[in-house]
Amino acid sequence: MSESVRKVQTGAPWEEQFGYARAVELPGGLVLVAGCTSVVDGVIDAGTPYEQTVTAFGVAEKALKELGLSRADVVRTRMYLTHARDVDDVGRAHKELFDEVRPVASMLIVSGFVDPSLVVEVEVEAYRGGAK
Repeated sequence: MSESVRKVQTGAPWEEQFGYARAVELPGGLVLVAGCTSVVDGVIDAGTPYEQTVTAFGVAEKALKELGLSRADVVRTRMYLTHARDVDDVGRAHKELFDEVRPVASMLIVSGFVDPSLVVEVEVEAYRGGAK
């Protein structure tokens, strides 16, 4: 990869175990943030679906901040849920966080995550306008 690709590692246990970066900024300003759950400092903070969504987006936002970006730079979100019954709670959290930003968004139902106490995982894409 080019030297102009920037990567963020957050120290999450699965980053090291599975060999991935939390976020990658590509030339041209596109930033991709890996799937984030409600794991904080290596500990699962399993709350309600709403709480897990807020925490997961907080993990993503922290990675964006390391690259000098914010929630306002987000252009796409993806929300993965294990139960359709949680759509309203996850959607409410998304609206509270991104209502003014209005990124494109997808919400998908999946069969599960690496830990059964996790019910939400999110991905974020952001764009640094004016990047070379």
